[in-house]
Amino acid sequence: MGIATSTVATVSHPSLPSISTAAAALPRPSSIMANVARSSVLGVLENAIQIGCLKIVDKDGMYTFGQKSKSGNAVRLTIVNDSFWTRILLSCDLGFSEAYMIGDVEVNNLKAVMDLWLDNQSSMVGLSTTINRVAAFISGLSNAFTGQTRARARLNAIASYDQSNELFKAFLSNEMMYSCALWSSAEGGVRGDLTKGPRPGDLEAAQHRKIHHVLRKARVRPGHRILEFGSGWGGLAIEAARSYGCEVDTITLSVQQKALAEERIRVAGLEGRVRVHLMDYRELPPDFEKAFDAFISVEMLEHVGAKYYQTYFKLVDWALKPERATAVVTSSTFPESRYTGYQAEDFMRRYMWPNSCLPSATALVNAAQSASQGRFTLEAVENHAVHYPRTLREWGRRLEANLSQPKVVVDFPALKSPEEFAAFKRKWQYLYAYAGAGFAKGYITCHMLTFIRENDVPEIPCD
Repeated sequence: MGIATSTVATVSHPSLPSISTAAAALPRPSSIMANVARSSVLGVLENAIQIGCLKIVDKDGMYTFGQKSKSGNAVRLTIVNDSFWTRILLSCDLGFSEAYMIGDVEVNNLKAVMDLWLDNQSSMVGLSTTINRVAAFISGLSNAFTGQTRARARLNAIASYDQSNELFKAFLSNEMMYSCALWSSAEGGVRGDLTKGPRPGDLEAAQHRKIHHVLRKARVRPGHRILEFGSGWGGLAIEAARSYGCEVDTITLSVQQKALAEERIRVAGLEGRVRVHLMDYRELPPDFEKAFDAFISVEMLEHVGAKYYQTYFKLVDWALKPERATAVVTSSTFPESRYTGYQAEDFMRRYMWPNSCLPSATALVNAAQSASQGRFTLEAVENHAVHYPRTLREWGRRLEANLSQPKVVVDFPALKSPEEFAAFKRKWQYLYAYAGAGFAKGYITCHMLTFIRENDVPEIPCD
């Protein structure tokens, strides 16, 4: 998934600091400092909450902002530690995420908090201090220029994906697709889990549909050779070889993903037809030149960075055959109005995917055309954002039901601590609510772009 300068602050690898260690790095505020921060934040909220209702409870009382609804529904924050106020004043939404993860604030409905924040975002600017703006500017520059170098890319992979495979098994579908599923009426649509209740196998069906949709768009045929950037755990590559008769070369920077993908390939009896390479996409071997009928990348572009979009598409152009070749790329994206190549550190870029950068669909199309010198024709553009909130809800339910402390503690001894394990779970809960609200409200989009060669004839749609 998507969607920073810090390489710490996630319990994602035994060598990295814990959430509590990193998030608690803010010194405990003096009572004077906390009171100043508290007064400032409450003063901004007085006029900032124009949609919805927010109630804040701390040791001094309850404060209500916005319009009370007849239903009585309101977002309620209970402040457990005065550090909360200082975090908000210095780091805004990043500070809130840290306060939630380490338990400095309790909320009655995390999704409602995210909705309230996005609904009132334009009037929340008063929470941005000079210190916060300077830090955001510096982290945005650092992310743009140094965040996706080859050396940094490996460290980013360690923080993002070289985690316990048991963790990902706890919430992903059987195919272990860590990307947006595609829901149909067979599962009740994008809100079927809310209207009819989730059923066993719904996520597997939706991810199976996504895999086949991508492969059909790539126009693959028996005997075709596919290049994939971003192996995941091999789900798409295995299906391409098993159901479509293709040969696949797939690359990853994650040792953990490569190991499990190769195990799954062996179990499927596809050794020799699916090859997993541990390499950066900028290190393709010479024999890959003009060797592939199709290129596929599912939600890996978030880790490329604006500085390298042209490099990325030059390599895709270089690897694909000059005729009758197709490229399909998907990515979480920013709408054009919000896109910039200088993306500051936030919850996603600090705690989930360090140094990631969301492109816009237009930025990718322009880079593809420029890098290929017009040898690509844009065949199709799809926005799958409406499908992401249900995908995230399904992951959240599965994580809650399946995440076992004894299983993950094998890889992360620090999670023996009840406090650390609780913070770890809250990090993932926060991700699902944070991203879900973003996709639901159009703050984030999710595009799939299909390119064909310049003189290729578009196929007649069959689905």
